Amino acid sequence: MKRYSLMGAWILLLLLSVINLSAQSSVPVAPVAKIVPKYDTLHNDVRVDNYYWIRDVNRSNPEVIEYLKSENAYTEAIMKPTEALQETLYNEMVGRIKETDQDPAYRDGEYFYYSRTEKGKQYPIYCRKSGSQSAAEEIYFDQNEMSKGYKFYRLNAMELSPDHNLLAFSVDTNGAESYILFIKDLRNGKILADRAENTQSITWAVDNKTIFYTVEDNAKRPYRLYRHALGSETLADELLFEEKNELYNLGVGRTRSDKFILINSSASNSDEWQFIPSENPSAKPIVIVPRASGHEYSVDQHGDYFYIRTNKNAKTFRLVKAPVADPGVNNWVDVLPYREGITIEGTDYFNNYSIIYEREKGLQKIRVTDLKSDETHYIDFPDPVYTAYPNINRVYDTKIFRFSYQSLTTPSSIYDYNLDTKEEKLIKQQEVLGGYDPQQYKSERIYAKAPDGVEVPISLVYKKGVKLDGTAPLHMTGYGSYGSPSQPTFSSSRLSYLNRGVIFAIAHVRGGGDMGKDWYEDGKLLNKKNTFTDFIACAEYLIKEDYTSKEKFTISGGSAGGLLMGAVTTMRPDLFKAVIASVPFVDVINTMLDPTLMYTTTEYLEWGNPNEKVSYDYMKSYDPYNNVKPVNYPNILVKVGFNDPRVNYWEGTKWAAKIRAMKTDNNIVLVKVNMGAGHMGSSGRYERLKEAAFDYAYVLTQSGIGK
Repeated sequence: MKRYSLMGAWILLLLLSVINLSAQSSVPVAPVAKIVPKYDTLHNDVRVDNYYWIRDVNRSNPEVIEYLKSENAYTEAIMKPTEALQETLYNEMVGRIKETDQDPAYRDGEYFYYSRTEKGKQYPIYCRKSGSQSAAEEIYFDQNEMSKGYKFYRLNAMELSPDHNLLAFSVDTNGAESYILFIKDLRNGKILADRAENTQSITWAVDNKTIFYTVEDNAKRPYRLYRHALGSETLADELLFEEKNELYNLGVGRTRSDKFILINSSASNSDEWQFIPSENPSAKPIVIVPRASGHEYSVDQHGDYFYIRTNKNAKTFRLVKAPVADPGVNNWVDVLPYREGITIEGTDYFNNYSIIYEREKGLQKIRVTDLKSDETHYIDFPDPVYTAYPNINRVYDTKIFRFSYQSLTTPSSIYDYNLDTKEEKLIKQQEVLGGYDPQQYKSERIYAKAPDGVEVPISLVYKKGVKLDGTAPLHMTGYGSYGSPSQPTFSSSRLSYLNRGVIFAIAHVRGGGDMGKDWYEDGKLLNKKNTFTDFIACAEYLIKEDYTSKEKFTISGGSAGGLLMGAVTTMRPDLFKAVIASVPFVDVINTMLDPTLMYTTTEYLEWGNPNEKVSYDYMKSYDPYNNVKPVNYPNILVKVGFNDPRVNYWEGTKWAAKIRAMKTDNNIVLVKVNMGAGHMGSSGRYERLKEAAFDYAYVLTQSGIGK
């Protein structure tokens, strides 16, 4: 305790020196993290971590907390000259949104459900009307009221019982993603005594009293499935299934037809599904297809058949059907065979129609099939580059399919599509207040050639009239992990960039799912460096083609995209003016050697297992924390969440401290710690806009734009 008291005093003196020197000389002094070497040896390789002491799993070490406060004080001092710009940007962003607004209602059972927002309130209000949209409004969950007394309040799941009398919901009140499950009786507004901690997915059986839910282990891996009878004590809940393989996450849901409870054990390269008849919730789960290494599949249901999306003998997936009575591989019948270059991403089955989501040449496609006539067609989209996905579709027997659509220049739009007549009706388009004319902006898709010859797509949007002569500032983002595509979406906040002459770019690098399954496979495990060299190739191409210059090139990414930022910054620190790395996964080796941390073991199939020498050597070769060198670095802003369980706050903090200690330039490294949130940042919409305004102010000032 004495050592902590002394070090706490040292940190306090450091904090005071930052403030005092700032007042005296107007030049803030960066915090200097103490060096306490920690040595680790694996595969005959010795690693030294001088900043291991910043790691505090319990978030209670006063020395660490004071150090984080000193980082925030330094960042605040450096960014103080931008406060007026931040305020301007925030007002612009708020001024473009309709603060009092309502989502289109969707039908579920006899009710029409919708959410709405009110000016000045942080959270949505969830409402419904019985029988028709002209009926009286019933507020069944007001997140603003429920969040009173909390600085952070995030909903994870909201599941209505089939009779619509009960609401199961789970919440996190500090950003640590430890969700508590509650049940609300909508008939009287009371919260029932039933509850469970550390939950993830939840669903109801059709008896309206049986709830299935998953819980997490100490590493926050959902691994157990419980069956709960309403009114019974949580401790009496029946453990239905335990996923003992640490590579797998467990989830539970219900088919749209309400006939089956589906249980999914999922690793990054393998799946296993089980089912329980929803009308018989006490039954034991039945395996649909046993797990096998490399076999990925998902399950939908229609009538007496399961429809199975599988990569068995089909790298980019095919669709088969099998009888519920015996869904084994021997009974599979092709519904949609494997087609090279076309990835099947998912399915939705309705009573008379099927919807199949595909991706071809980087573009999403929605395939509609009439199950009675077997006739098939695709929904048409107007933009050359866009994002399209299903909206809320709760009714099983319907001919209306609701989907969402947007592009870099088209605001988020919701359509009702008649599956029979092929007519589409715009139900609502995001309103951009203050005037927005999409004709003033241009979007395009260009390609950069990676070192191995692969063409990497880049999506661009900018205001018409911007000179493409190398003088324009450009901000580029990227992700490139887990097979998750970086979708070209609309952002009203982004107009604050575009209207100031900033070009916005998305690098669709390998490791994401932007170009299909192969694109993902070519950017994971021992191919991971393709993600980073793709991004660098995109940057070099944009400079070569005079979209911008090194002096006006800024980049940002978060989480695994933060790893991308860290890797390209250490590989090519000369290429960028400034970098924002949000909740960045930059301490790769140390994190992946700690199985007690969230996602570590389940992600061996994404990054590799460093306990194996081949993977260790490869991961270490790009690990941003281990590859910091005494060279010139760009200006860097690192953002972390103190309660973040996914990418713990110490990763980005340690990385920044090491760069600051080793760099050979006068550029500035900032760390901004959100002390009351986790991986996703603040939970309230106005607080999120304040965070965005801060980031925008940072990028604009780095680009030489001060207004």
